[in-house]
Amino acid sequence: MTTREGGSTGGTLLAFALGAAAGAAIALLYAPASGEETRRRIRRKARDGRNHVTDMAEDLKSNVEAAVERGKEVFDQIRTRERAREKM
Repeated sequence: MTTREGGSTGGTLLAFALGAAAGAAIALLYAPASGEETRRRIRRKARDGRNHVTDMAEDLKSNVEAAVERGKEVFDQIRTRERAREKM
């Protein structure tokens, strides 16, 4: 069996398999850390990310609570003014 370009399918598959094996070998040689260390880093990054999101959510909650409180104050001021006008 041949491909359109005239090469054999077996040769193409062999070249692909050799390339994959070479890539895997290079990846193992240049891996920055062991699997355990990589898992530790992932856990640490996930924990850091969760803490960051939690902090952001708490800040947002505080901002929303402050905005709602300010809105209530403004509403009460306007209502007080309107009632004073109605009495005049």
